[in-house]
Amino acid sequence: MRTPIFPSGVRILAVAFTSALCALVLAGSAGAIGAIGVTEDAGKYSRDGGGPFFAQLDDLGMNENAITIYWDPSLPGGMAEPGLLDRTLPTAAAHGVRIVLTVYASHPAQFTQSPTAEAQFAGFLERLALAYPEVKDFVVGNEPNQPRFWQPQFAPDGSEAAGGAYEELLARCYDVLKSVDPSIRVIGLGLSERGNDDPKAPSNASTSPVRFIQAVGAAYYASGRQRPIMDALAYHPYPASSTDPISKGLPWPDAGVANLDRIKQAVWDAFHGTAQPTFENGLGLVVSEIGWQVGVVAPSASAYYGHENVATTNEATQAAIYGELVRRLSCDPDVTDLLFLHLVDESDLSGFQSGLERADGSRRPSYDAVKQAIAQTHGRCLGKALTWRHATGVVGATVRFAARRATAHAEEDATYAAAYVRVSPKRAPSRVAIDRALTRGELDAAEGNLAAAATVTVRRPALPARRGTYVLAVSLRAAMNGDRRSLFLGPAFRVR
Repeated sequence: MRTPIFPSGVRILAVAFTSALCALVLAGSAGAIGAIGVTEDAGKYSRDGGGPFFAQLDDLGMNENAITIYWDPSLPGGMAEPGLLDRTLPTAAAHGVRIVLTVYASHPAQFTQSPTAEAQFAGFLERLALAYPEVKDFVVGNEPNQPRFWQPQFAPDGSEAAGGAYEELLARCYDVLKSVDPSIRVIGLGLSERGNDDPKAPSNASTSPVRFIQAVGAAYYASGRQRPIMDALAYHPYPASSTDPISKGLPWPDAGVANLDRIKQAVWDAFHGTAQPTFENGLGLVVSEIGWQVGVVAPSASAYYGHENVATTNEATQAAIYGELVRRLSCDPDVTDLLFLHLVDESDLSGFQSGLERADGSRRPSYDAVKQAIAQTHGRCLGKALTWRHATGVVGATVRFAARRATAHAEEDATYAAAYVRVSPKRAPSRVAIDRALTRGELDAAEGNLAAAATVTVRRPALPARRGTYVLAVSLRAAMNGDRRSLFLGPAFRVR
């Protein structure tokens, strides 16, 4: 029996985990999900330790359960719900289910309201890791780009604040957890799929995932840190509406399942060349929450209360989507974990009804769809593996020329510079030289902004006075990374 680390008479139990839980059960090859499961606290709150709950995960072929641990610095030891892990962990282990702890504050301002809060939270994580050495996966925080979980999002002057503050917390927690056990997987961010980037928004002033990652990277770079801050990045790629198919993504700088490349690119822009790995050199992508909400069917209506507040899909559509999620993400070599939210619906219709089971415990068609997909794939890719490489230019950049005019388009925010460049009529122009001249401001260029997914008419620079052969050169530069540029040259024309 271990010495109690948390107060209030919490008894810490020794747990004999099977060797299969000492490593990700399905891990090993590229294009394979290491773990499939649910983000769900039902097992944690079960008085019997969650035996029936974990038995259902076992029946589905799932091997992972992410549960929430609330930190409250006003309580002794910071533990808001002492004792629950002591009965849950042995039951999970008995069913071959790996536990991931998602740890965050009970109130959104607790991370920032005190100069000692960061150290207090890191100390809390340290005590958790020491008390439960069988737990090897910790998610630090939850949706810090949303004011529901992190405040403030913006400084009084409107500048971004949450990303930089979160980076400091994550770095400290990484060091603390690794000092307890280097094999612990530190999972960062746990980002919401959307944010409005508007400090003056009348409600929910939040940060988009792409811009939040940029802010975290800027803080990391400014700190001069020479160690990583995370082994994996958690993300919640919910759809804009549960009536949307998987193929319908979200507008930049948000990102759904169809736009996971944006998150990968944002990480590369923020961290490449530093000690923090990107998805091209070891960082894992944990899809730690995902779900499509379903309308309540009449036979189960008595198990629910309240009023639905969002558009919902039907059960057959949810089942098809969930099965496809298993197959699709099994073919993404960067995805290490896939966790559905929930196993069982919330009874309050203002909450989340995305479960594989209805609130009365009856199974939706998605239960069998997921079970079948897991049995078919075993987390391995059965089709063509998805490939991704970082972009070196502006994503989705195009420029069209007509009569010395140009229109530009890109799939991300960018700026442009346009100038007439004198070229030789006898040889092709040097794109490198033109790009360098535009970048350095050596040409009399017209400049402007290009919003993601928009098409703009490029401002025309003044016509050159010197006679000769010219082209209109348009250079686009990514707003998230000025080193990513795309150069376009129009047709040659003569000034006489």
